[in-house]
Amino acid sequence: MADYVRAIWKCRYFWMSLVKMDLRTRYRRSLLGIGWSLLNPIAMTAIFCLVFHKVFAGGEGIGMYAPYLLAGLASWQYLTGVTLAGSQCFYQSESYIRQYPAPLAIYPLRTALGGMIHFSMALVVVLGLAWFFRGFGNLPYIWALLPSLLLLFVFGWALAVLAGFATVHFNDTKHLTEIGFQILFYATPVMYKPSLLAGGTLRWLVLCNPLLPFLNLIRDPILYNRLPTLTTLAVATTVTLATTAAASLTLTRLEKRLIFHLSRQAPG
Repeated sequence: MADYVRAIWKCRYFWMSLVKMDLRTRYRRSLLGIGWSLLNPIAMTAIFCLVFHKVFAGGEGIGMYAPYLLAGLASWQYLTGVTLAGSQCFYQSESYIRQYPAPLAIYPLRTALGGMIHFSMALVVVLGLAWFFRGFGNLPYIWALLPSLLLLFVFGWALAVLAGFATVHFNDTKHLTEIGFQILFYATPVMYKPSLLAGGTLRWLVLCNPLLPFLNLIRDPILYNRLPTLTTLAVATTVTLATTAAASLTLTRLEKRLIFHLSRQAPG
């Protein structure tokens, strides 16, 4: 594993150039440029605050609910975007794979880095909202976002690896993943407070949801002026390590045979 990581680092200029190329291609001749990536979570936040604030805010004002919702939407968009884009990463990079013998993990890494750039921009907006509505009381805890972002990045990278290999072997993976995320969205406290479910028959959705700790890692320092609890950090780390182990095992077993599966027609 150490040798594999060193091999990825040795070709860092290659995958960094791929990330830059993706951003330039996506926003070429665009009026707002990369700012378009913020339009969806900001628009959704505005709609939910205006229409569903009294239903989902758990009694809190818009000043607290708006950054709470935007932080959740931005985190969710990163995870879903990286996974869905990762499902196409090997087909998208097929020409490079055939010509350049680099570790295959750099292509999901390309996707995860691009997603993290967009997520970091959204996080700046979340911080701005929190400071505008609630002041600067969270400044002593902002440093806790650094390990949280690292965990979220590694988790997204591992998901992209798994989605990429799954799609190569089963072309309907992306469509099934979209449906799965759509169902999981309503079972995850992205737009509503966990307390709305904690006392009812659906309490198990909160307790067993593996994505909730990642949302708390982002929300706790920004919104509640506190460090994430050890339980939150431990669960998020465990989920990340388990997903990374699965991705590493997949790479070990299937990387050398991937080129033969890419000869099939790419999915639409």
